[in-house]
Amino acid sequence: MKDKYTEDLLKQQVLDIMDEDKNPRTDKKSKKGKKRKHRFIKGMGITLLLMLALLLFVVGTKPGRTLLYKIASKFVYSNVQHNSPEDNDDKQVDGIRKPSDDVVSEDYVYNYLIFGIEEIGGARNTDAMLIGSINTKDGKLKLTSLLRDSYVDIPGYKANKLNSAYSRGGVKLLIETIEKNYKIHIDGYASVNFDAFEKIVDLLGGVEIELGKDEANYLNRTNYISKKSNRNVVPGLNKMNGNQVMGYVRVRKVKTLGGANFDYGRVVRQQRALGAMFNSLMSRGNILKIIPISTQALSYVTTDLDQKQIEKMMKAVIENKMTKLETFRVPVDGAFEAPKKYNGIGYPIIIDWETNRIELYQFIFGYTKDEAIEALAKASK
Repeated sequence: MKDKYTEDLLKQQVLDIMDEDKNPRTDKKSKKGKKRKHRFIKGMGITLLLMLALLLFVVGTKPGRTLLYKIASKFVYSNVQHNSPEDNDDKQVDGIRKPSDDVVSEDYVYNYLIFGIEEIGGARNTDAMLIGSINTKDGKLKLTSLLRDSYVDIPGYKANKLNSAYSRGGVKLLIETIEKNYKIHIDGYASVNFDAFEKIVDLLGGVEIELGKDEANYLNRTNYISKKSNRNVVPGLNKMNGNQVMGYVRVRKVKTLGGANFDYGRVVRQQRALGAMFNSLMSRGNILKIIPISTQALSYVTTDLDQKQIEKMMKAVIENKMTKLETFRVPVDGAFEAPKKYNGIGYPIIIDWETNRIELYQFIFGYTKDEAIEALAKASK
């Protein structure tokens, strides 16, 4: 029995050894596979940790965000349309406009002229003119509308309506005219024409604007909305596309929702449209979603801003968490006249300059009334 048991045991051991000899590669492959899988998982973990650390550095630290602003501003600058050489300003030093002594300016405020060019029938008038201000002291974005029919002194020409300055001397003369009359420094400009404005609204996927009954009826029966298929707006809240918004901001012969009429009503509409566009952009939630849309939109914009200025502007807005837009209008209520004719000009707006400048400075710079009066006195010497 012992011999039989011993014999069987030896046979089993031999068979086990033979099985191992037959499949040595399988075992090695299995072991190698496990090692590779372990290395892959370990590598993925390290990669994810590195990506998380990089993300925290970029978003969570000032040096990281500064790097992001540099990259983003370079990309934006490469897509934006640049001003022509004849539009260069003699006040520019290294691409930056230096303020003169006869205007009001502050280091904590950047003022940019924003205007839309109406190119219908060969004309080149500025249909909308606004000053966009970034106030890093109070952390606010501000938009001031300048009425196109404002009667102003135009350097080198007879006094006329503000919207005529551009057709006489381009953007350079327009900025000179605004600085001379409003006594405020302009750091740079951005302009769009009507077609570009429509494209920008469409890039945002349209915007929501509330219409009054009179506005909706007027837009549907006139050619302000140029495409007939888009003349289907209704009283109340509308999701409007670029062609519809373009028609909306041009209307001035019917009262707005709220009762403003004529040029004052048009300014209200422009501000509401720009506010809706701003809200639509900021609703994306973070810079990674905002930058691609902004970049494409800026390809329709002509500006004199260089890369460093764009970077500074982006940094000011994001670091100060500016997500709301405040609006203002010059002239203010009760500080202007609107005769049918003045010095041969039909239906101009005659402005009480002292009152309007003081209120403008209070809005943009956050001055008290006394500070605004003092600043105006210095600029007027």
